[in-house]
Amino acid sequence: MSSHAKHALTCALIRSNPKFQSLARRRARLAWALSGLVLALYYSFIMLVAFAPGWLHLPLYAGSNLSLGLPLGAALILLCWLLTLWYVRSANLHFDTLSAQILEESQV
Repeated sequence: MSSHAKHALTCALIRSNPKFQSLARRRARLAWALSGLVLALYYSFIMLVAFAPGWLHLPLYAGSNLSLGLPLGAALILLCWLLTLWYVRSANLHFDTLSAQILEESQV
């Protein structure tokens, strides 16, 4: 069997594996959910900047020189980093393990 035919057979075995289909669905669902959440948060912040800039200029507390916008923007960036960390942790714990099982089962 040529290496190309062996590779095609391995790919067909992987695609037909129910674990692979489950992995692809779970990974896509998580990626789309996190992408949607990040986009919603960023667009909400941009809409706030566009339509209520005065609110972002309010002082954080009485007598503060720090406005509400700065910690809110920093919190948004921090939240996106945490969501990325969550995805990486999920990928390392669940997706990589399942991928290794699928590859092991699909060896020709």
